[in-house]
Amino acid sequence: MSLERGSGVAVWRQIESALTEDIRQQVFAAGERLPNETELAERFGVNRHTVRRALGVLERGGLIRVEQGRGTFVQDYAIDYTIGKRTRFSQNMASLGLASSMALLRTAELTAPSDIAKALGLRRGAKLVQIVTVGHAEGRPINISTSSFSAARFAGIGERVRELGSITRALAEYAVDDYTRGETKVTARLPDNETARVLSQARTRPVLQVESINFDSDGEPLQHSTACFSGDWVQLIFDPGV
Repeated sequence: MSLERGSGVAVWRQIESALTEDIRQQVFAAGERLPNETELAERFGVNRHTVRRALGVLERGGLIRVEQGRGTFVQDYAIDYTIGKRTRFSQNMASLGLASSMALLRTAELTAPSDIAKALGLRRGAKLVQIVTVGHAEGRPINISTSSFSAARFAGIGERVRELGSITRALAEYAVDDYTRGETKVTARLPDNETARVLSQARTRPVLQVESINFDSDGEPLQHSTACFSGDWVQLIFDPGV
């Protein structure tokens, strides 16, 4: 389309409308990368600042997503992530036919905050092993999770997760062959700097925060976790039968 200057409609707004129509007509398909700012500026005969303003509106509207270091993409389908009695990241992804992986970002031993100590049934001042992981589906980061375990019971679990690429497999090394979810709290919030960076999304786009407590087969609490999922890419489905 050619821009109508002096029409009373801002140029950046016309660019936004043109790109929106392109997406709706599937000129750019779901998941496809858009031309970069320079290419779009040449197409419309404007400067990059004007293009950037139009793209910002499209991003806030959820039509596109910006992945740091990769480019701008048309928003694609949401992953249906099931939360149930036994929630396992790799099994969830496999059930959807998606290749998945988990990577350890860091691990540390620290004194348990009072709320986590209470959730895990630990005494005040007890030590925790805390691990931070990122889960990928088809190479795309979809969650960042902080998990806390009793340091007395699970010493070294961070390194086991690093080696095995799975919390479930790491727990098996400590004779935990099964565990179930006892409590789940879900809230929507804006991401902090690290979460936005890891999930490759803008800080203005919300994440779904899932806080949970898992119990072993004896009914003892063993894991407290807080996972943040990209709100654009993940749809949470609660199924107590799973």
